[in-house]
Amino acid sequence: MTLDRIRIGTRGSPLALAQAHETRDRLKSTHGLDDAQIEIVIIQTSGDRILDRPLMEVGGKGLFTKEIEEAMFRAEIDVAVHSMKDLETSMPDGLAVGAVLPREDVRDAFISLKFARLADVPEGRVIGTSSLRRRAQLRNARPDLSVVEFRGNVQTRLQKLADEVADATFLACAGLHRLGEEARITEAVATDDMLPAVAQGAIALQFRADDDRIRTALAPLNDAETETRTRAERAFLAKLDGSCRTPIAGLAEPTDDAFRFRGEVLAPDGSQKLAVERSATAEDLEAAAVHAAEELLSKGAADLVNLGTR
Repeated sequence: MTLDRIRIGTRGSPLALAQAHETRDRLKSTHGLDDAQIEIVIIQTSGDRILDRPLMEVGGKGLFTKEIEEAMFRAEIDVAVHSMKDLETSMPDGLAVGAVLPREDVRDAFISLKFARLADVPEGRVIGTSSLRRRAQLRNARPDLSVVEFRGNVQTRLQKLADEVADATFLACAGLHRLGEEARITEAVATDDMLPAVAQGAIALQFRADDDRIRTALAPLNDAETETRTRAERAFLAKLDGSCRTPIAGLAEPTDDAFRFRGEVLAPDGSQKLAVERSATAEDLEAAAVHAAEELLSKGAADLVNLGTR
């Protein structure tokens, strides 16, 4: 196989570039390529431009992928690097995921310049987050706190904390690790206390499904365990018909001899929460996650999902 040139499409935020650079480095080491053979193409997305409104008001997760996918269809790039939690569960015809990189820390990071732990935040204080999931989970666990909208990339949100727009915020531990900013983490929140977003911490490499050259190049980069886990989590989300308007969390984790899957659906205001847990082998994990979603639907999850779309 000849790999004379690979163009990697990415958003331009520091985190997106860090993920693109990780992809570039893995391609280089796997295939013996040099810098001249890999080009990183920065593409601004609607999600990067629109910062004054919540995502659910302006189109949802697709705002971070649409322009990149359009560049792929125009053959301006060969590989798209996405935070997997930003990918819609239903992908456009003609595109596919060629590899999922090894997963980073899945936990949410509590970040504050004032308090060491979420449990230490006094009643009435202000927490900033742009995530509907985190907002609902926080309101469910700590209805005594005030929650405000907090959009922007990692650096922007950290600056808002310094400016005292809020007393604390949440970011993904994975992103902070990839940026070399793990020292910013005040507390890594246990998944028992805050179940993460579906596919949090995973990087997906997308390509044109008919491009056999890139399919072959990406295949050795795939991490089988991460693919198994995120496939199950995304199947859970798809069965629930979840979107950025719906507070849904899901996590598959390896145990000694199998996998543990946990999922939950919340009312947007945090007033209700439905949770489920399953154990399964790797071969049965995706089906178990779908069954978990069906159990939640039988318990009224559809009503909570519909609350988020009104």
